[in-house]
Amino acid sequence: MEAEARAGRGGGPRRLGARRPTALALAFALLAACGGEPREAAPLEEVNPLLRPARLTEQAPPTYRARFETSAGGFTVEVHRDWAPLGADRFYNLVKHGFYDDTRVYRVVSGFMAQFGISGDPVLNAVWQREAIVDDTVKQSNTRGRITFATAGRHTRTTELFINYGDNSFLDDQWFAPFGEVVEGMEGVDAFHAGYGETVPMGTGPYAAMAMARGNEYLDADFPELTRIVRVEIVPDP
Repeated sequence: MEAEARAGRGGGPRRLGARRPTALALAFALLAACGGEPREAAPLEEVNPLLRPARLTEQAPPTYRARFETSAGGFTVEVHRDWAPLGADRFYNLVKHGFYDDTRVYRVVSGFMAQFGISGDPVLNAVWQREAIVDDTVKQSNTRGRITFATAGRHTRTTELFINYGDNSFLDDQWFAPFGEVVEGMEGVDAFHAGYGETVPMGTGPYAAMAMARGNEYLDADFPELTRIVRVEIVPDP
């Protein structure tokens, strides 16, 4: 299919470089985050909750809305937990604790989809890549405006998401389960910067594995025009 060819995957949006981090890589990331010097452990109440994924398992409401503020404009996603319960719960907990704040929309394929969900903090990427959730049953189709988790194969959903630009229903039988849809501000999603094209190795855009290892330092230095997600927050239903 045309969209499939543009994706350059022979399938749906994948998490490039999604190999689980080795113990050595994680140690280097943690050392870098500490400035290379040992320091005393922070008091428990000061520890970033995102460093403790096992505790972020709150069940989401049956429906809820998440408001995105980006450099291309704002938009609102409405989530329906009955569409994909595990995906809806994961997204709820990540948004509630600020995972997507100050991140980049690093992969935009015009007419197909826009992908994001790599943290600007390499330590968080190392932590969450070990926290995959199993697949939800696909109950809704990947049509324009629907939001879905990207994968690296079966039962590998972690933090990366994509928003469909067109009718990508061919993804439905590949275990891509939409859990919500853009209900306000789709023009902001359409305005995401797409000038860098497809990611490495299919194109010359960002290298996802490098983005995971170096975070915003890499993306901002080498791809400064990427759309920035300033913050995402849970907002009341109208």
